[in-house]
Parts: sequence; C-alpha cells; structure tokens
Amino acid sequence: MRLNRVAVLGGGPGGLYAARLLKLAQPECEVVVHEQGVPDETFGFGVGLAARTQRRLAEADPASLDDILAASWSHDMRMRVGGREAGMSVASLVAVGRAELLRVLQRHAESAGVKLEFGVRRSADELDADLVIAADGVGSATRSGAGAETGSGTAGDFGAEVETGSGWYLWAGVDVALPHALFAPEPTEHGVFVTHAYPYAPDRSTFLVETDEATWRSAGFDRTTASLSPDESDQVALDHLSDVFADHLGGHRLIGNRTRWLRFRTVRCARWHAGRVVLLGDAAHTAHYSVGSGTKLAMEDAIALVSSLQEADDVEQALTAYEEARRPAVERIQHIAERSRRWWETFPQRLDLPVEQLLVAYMSRAGNVPLERFAAGTPGVVTSALQQWAGEEPPAEVAEGGGSLVEWALERALRASAPGQEPDPAAADGPVGAWGFDARIVADDPEALGATVLDLGTDARPSGSERAVEDAVRRGSAVIDTVWLTGGDDRSSVLTRLEVAERLRRCTPALVVVAGPHDLREDFADGLVADRTHLVALR
Repeated sequence: MRLNRVAVLGGGPGGLYAARLLKLAQPECEVVVHEQGVPDETFGFGVGLAARTQRRLAEADPASLDDILAASWSHDMRMRVGGREAGMSVASLVAVGRAELLRVLQRHAESAGVKLEFGVRRSADELDADLVIAADGVGSATRSGAGAETGSGTAGDFGAEVETGSGWYLWAGVDVALPHALFAPEPTEHGVFVTHAYPYAPDRSTFLVETDEATWRSAGFDRTTASLSPDESDQVALDHLSDVFADHLGGHRLIGNRTRWLRFRTVRCARWHAGRVVLLGDAAHTAHYSVGSGTKLAMEDAIALVSSLQEADDVEQALTAYEEARRPAVERIQHIAERSRRWWETFPQRLDLPVEQLLVAYMSRAGNVPLERFAAGTPGVVTSALQQWAGEEPPAEVAEGGGSLVEWALERALRASAPGQEPDPAAADGPVGAWGFDARIVADDPEALGATVLDLGTDARPSGSERAVEDAVRRGSAVIDTVWLTGGDDRSSVLTRLEVAERLRRCTPALVVVAGPHDLREDFADGLVADRTHLVALR
C-alpha cells in the first residue's frame, strides 16, 4: 500500500523508530514527527534492552541498533538483603540513557528523510495525513479523545481501561556507574523502601525506588507530592532516599529529572485503531517497569506496524493486521508484568527469606522463568536456595537444573519448623502443631487434613485480576488451621493460587495447600522452592 503523508504524534523511541522504518520502506512518503517537547530536554534516565529485543531491532534496522549499542552499558545483577547478596549474570541485557537513545533515533530518522517538528502540541484532527500514528505515551491525549475526529468515530474510541497500582515509585538517578544492577530493600522507621538500580553510562545509573502506601504516607511523601508543580523534582524525597540508600550509593546523592512519586498505570485498549488513527506503544498498552518492557514493546510495535502497512491493500486492512499480529505478544507481556507488579508491591513481606531463596522467588515470580532453566545458568544460587528450603544439600545434577529438580523438590519432606517462618509445633494444637509429612505432595483430600477449602475458580484475566487475588487473600487470612486452595486446571489459575498462597503464608499461621493438575508439576515445584506454599495436592 502506498501512503502519501504520515504524521506521528510523539517523539519517543516508538514514534521515532516507526517514522524511520516507514520512511525507509516508502521513501516517497512524507513522514513528519510532531513532538511537543524540545530536543535535549527529555526526562528519564536509563532504558534497558534485552537480548531478544536486540535481535529484532537488528533484523529491522541494523544501522540504528549499532549506534544504540555503541552508547549502551552492560551489567550483571545483584540482590542484597541484610548484608548478604546473591547474583546472576545478565550480560545480554544492556542499558542506554534515554536522552542518548532519543538522539540516536532522531539522527537516524532525519538521515532517512523524516521531518522532526518540536515544541508544538498537535492533535489528530488538525493533521492532513493518510495515517496518524499516535505514540503519545501513557497519558495519550489521542487515546482519551481530546475531541479529535478520525473520519470514522473519535480518536478516543479505543475502549481504554486504565488500572492504577497500589504501590508508589520514583525514578531517580545517580552520577556514577554502579558496579552491578542492584535490587535492595532498606527497612526504615517508616517502613521498607526497595531500589531497582542499574548503570547505563560511565557516569550514570538509574535508581528507581518503590514502597507501599503506608510507608509513603508515614514518611510524609503524600505532602511533598501534593506541593510539586509539574516540572519540579521532589528534592525532599531525593534527600531522604539518599540517606536511606547511603550504603549502596558510595557517597553519591540521588539526582532528579522531573522526579516525583507515581503509581503505575496499566493501560489496556479493546481497539488500537479508529479510522486513520492508530495507537502505538504506551498509548495502546503499558507493562510494569519491573519487566523492563515499555521501550521494547513500542519499538516492536513499530516493526509490526510498518510490516503490515507494506503488505496490506488499504489502511483499515493494515491496521487490523497490525493489531492481530501484535496483540498476543503484548498481552503475554502484560500478564507477566501484572504478576510481577503485584509481587513487587508486596515485596517487604518476603524479607524473612535468605537472599538466595529470595532471588529464586524473584526469578519465578511471574511464571516466566522455570526453576530448572534458572538453575542451569546460576547453579550456585539455586544450590543454596534449595538447601535453605529443604534443609539438605541437593545432588549436583539437581542444583544444575537437571531434569530431576522438579521430582527432587516434590519429594522433600515438609519441615515442621523453619526459623522465622512456621510456628513451633509444640506451641500449637491441631493440624498446625502436627506438621510432618513424608513428601511435599499430599493426597487430593482436603477432608483428611480438616482443611478449609477456598475455590478460586477460573479467573477471566490470565494474570489473575486484582480483585480476585485480594478477595482470596481476605477470605484465606481468617483461616488458622489449614487452608486448601483449588480452582481451574489451567496454568493461569494455578499461578494465581500460588500467588494467593504466598500472601497467605505471611498473614496467617495456617498450613497452606495448593491443589492442581499433575501436568503442572514444574510450576508447583517452583512455588514450593520459592516458599509460596507449604504443600501441593496433585490431581
């Protein structure tokens, strides 16, 4: 399909990349990027690009990727808790400064013949173009409507749903390259703050901090947030957090760039296009930053959109094909990100775990990284985690991710007491005080344990809806002897039950059992080792 004029709303990575790819594919097409900001005044710090994304960018446009990688910084990862740390190699993951990434993409867009317009706010209805690509971010005015007519409905006719998380986060930076990517919680008088930090340049690192609502309010950040103007950074929070994380900052202080406390917004749209307007990147969908997917999804959207435009006969056919091609991959990432978000928002509840076991829990938090695969690349950490969990050292072939890991985990006996976790059997009556099983698998018979059965059913949302998870935790927290979680046999429902079980383990003295199908033994083994449940019942 031949296009005469294309307008791109938003000069972020997704918009710039789409503009370049489209101009390369159709040199005679006039492509203009409209960005309301001005060059070199972007906000943000580092952006991560995983190996799979790098491969896709290499296939689509090797020249721009070469320049991105030349400006990037690779690192490994450490989790540090209570003076102990555990690490893993993630050499294939690189980070690049957002400002540098935009400079590279701006340069490559212009070299392809794209016109860049800065400093003026545009809307879809005022643009004379065959196609309007709305890459205007999570707060997209195009998606919300803003009165923009598309020729067949309004630009806001996308069936948007925006869900706001319960936790608070703040993007900051530090003027030094940290030696590793770092995950570290810091308890304070107000509660626990957690950092995700990583280097992205020789003299810069991203330093993201998050916390729960109660801690945020106790520290007074509700007041500092309310007093800020849109272009200010919360210097009070930056100063406070510089002191909280002083042991990790090596004498450096946190720096801001429109840095303020936010709550994450998950955007989902029933439709990604209306008339001649199509949404791209965060305007159409968001995925929690803990899976590092915002820039990745936007740039991969651009690849798919330009491919569909090349192959289709008209705009409607192209935009329909684009959405059909991209939606499954995007929804998969969103489901993973949703579980990851909830895990991080309840992270402080897990600080009783040894750091190696906590790293295993982190890697398996969303059901995306099987324990056996993690063990194959990080056997030392997994060996320690298995020993901490089972009270015995696993055979070498198990710790290295051999096929016997799952069976070994399922066959370990449940210890009646673990320091800081289960209660002393002598101090309780009934099932809680009588813990002692020959294996982690119990018969599919809740009556034999005198258990309270909670049937979570099958959630309509594969990642498990917020309401369903919180309701199950509320119901289960009233049980003090044995709680038996059952429901659908699909994998998503089982992962949701394991998530609920993990929350219940930390808010009730009950013995927690998760029931599910035999063919999901890997997920159950992962859940056991990550301390999500005491027992499993396979059917």
